[in-house]
Amino acid sequence: MVGIIMGSSSDLKVMQEAADILTELGVSYEIDVVSAHRTPEKMVEYGKTARQRGLKVVIAGAGGAAHLPGMVASLTTLPVIGVPVKSSNSIDGWDSVLSILQMPSGVPVATVALNGARNAGILAAQIVGTFDEKVARQLQDYKEDMKLKVEKMSQEVKNS
Repeated sequence: MVGIIMGSSSDLKVMQEAADILTELGVSYEIDVVSAHRTPEKMVEYGKTARQRGLKVVIAGAGGAAHLPGMVASLTTLPVIGVPVKSSNSIDGWDSVLSILQMPSGVPVATVALNGARNAGILAAQIVGTFDEKVARQLQDYKEDMKLKVEKMSQEVKNS
């Protein structure tokens, strides 16, 4: 239901967090390496066929110049969530953040924090949850669990 793509396998350590939270929330996904610069034909095919393959949201992670999220967004009408990845060729990640954040009018990409793949997964699940009640319930349970954890931390701090 959710596509997770990244420009290089070196991004997998970051992007795995999106896959992990989607698994936790019961949302199916596919995951692949699709490079905007090194495999542009594959990227075009991926973007153009995403809806036909049953995807509802695409999460695209990229470092450096970070063109993958925007280019895929230009090829599909599905929501695309960009994950800027702090990579070895990055300028502290700011180049990736700005490349994904500063999209031209008409080609929106939702952008999460640098290396924020977990939040990208949660956002994708929230989009899916608008039409899938089971996923919406899973998200509600997840948020309730977060609340309980914070309440427990609060008590621990007060009691220390």
